[in-house]
Amino acid sequence: MAPNGSMLDACSRKVIGWAMAGDLRAQLVLDALNMAIGQRRPREVIHHSDQGSQYTSVAFGLRCKEAGVRPSMGSVGDAYDNAMCESFFATLECELLQRRKFQTKAEARMAVFVFIEGWYNPSPRHSALGYKSPVEFERSACAPKPLTVHRTGGTPERHNVEAIVEVSRKAQCTAESPDRPWSLRPPLVRAAAGCWRRVV
Repeated sequence: MAPNGSMLDACSRKVIGWAMAGDLRAQLVLDALNMAIGQRRPREVIHHSDQGSQYTSVAFGLRCKEAGVRPSMGSVGDAYDNAMCESFFATLECELLQRRKFQTKAEARMAVFVFIEGWYNPSPRHSALGYKSPVEFERSACAPKPLTVHRTGGTPERHNVEAIVEVSRKAQCTAESPDRPWSLRPPLVRAAAGCWRRVV
């Protein structure tokens, strides 16, 4: 079986990047990372891995720096902090690889694709996600929710996402500085901007 490299979202347990190759060179994890970056367009995220030579390579480090991804590695010989990915590989091996024999690499690649995109991401329920699948969890966590906005001299009103975005634009103009950290901005700006990030 060809080596497989995968990237999981630690929040939703969704496989967001994966690749297969004939060897364990750095290009394997670079391909998986590029797929993950293409899907998520991350900003200020951490990529955690074991200390495999692919993850300690200069090419992987440079690509992480270029994409704004901060690499993190566990201690030598310790798989506990990488248990989520190890659990995925155990499921892949048990549910797919031990049950089938593949004639070609292309057949194996297609089977892994169907396993990840057709079953693992949309179907199995995870206890850590409130017994939702990764896709279902992301849908419910990222769905825009109406917010109650208190205006001066008025009563609480329910607004949809478009109204929140408009409120965000007006409130952001009154913020002291665009470089000011979110935690120091007025609460309305933070709530509206959080909603905006979910929509985009």
